Amino acid sequence: MDDSEVDGTGAQTLRRPARERIFETARRTFYERGIRAVGVETIASEAEATKMTLYRNFPSKDELIAEVMREQARDYWRWWDEVLSCTCDPRQQLEALFDASEVKAAESDVHGCPLANAAIELHETDHPAQKVSMEHKRELHRRLTELARRAGAPNDDLADGLMLLMEGSCSARVTLGGDGPVRALARTGRGLIALHLGPARD
Repeated sequence: MDDSEVDGTGAQTLRRPARERIFETARRTFYERGIRAVGVETIASEAEATKMTLYRNFPSKDELIAEVMREQARDYWRWWDEVLSCTCDPRQQLEALFDASEVKAAESDVHGCPLANAAIELHETDHPAQKVSMEHKRELHRRLTELARRAGAPNDDLADGLMLLMEGSCSARVTLGGDGPVRALARTGRGLIALHLGPARD
């Protein structure tokens, strides 16, 4: 199989490169069906490629999983930066994060956070994708802590609570749906912020 196909007129047209097809298929199937449940044969077949082509582009399934998780993390930080760009005020940035997280949770698929899923499903501490997932969550906590401190939090209690709230909302979205407790995510986040920082100024 190559990177061309024949259209209705009999002419050859280019399609997406095999590496891109394999990567996007892996990303979709890992999220929808689970990392352990999807083998390289399935990925190659659904990507209209061969196992040989898959291994030419990715040294192993573990490295493919890790690369998928790296892209998931990059996507998340692009979303994060876009949300925070609405204001320079740290408190308002925290509030905006939870407003946007509620919208994101309501609109997203039922399978939850792919990085959290990977951390739960992959038990080997030296698995490359496990390392990506754990590093991402540590960075999330670090960024929340930094924002909370800049907003005036005297200690890490606010950041810890916001992290628990954010992570818990992912699980609630999976188990109870978009019309469950995630509907209160923004309101609960704002309440926690007010508890630690005092009422918002007009």
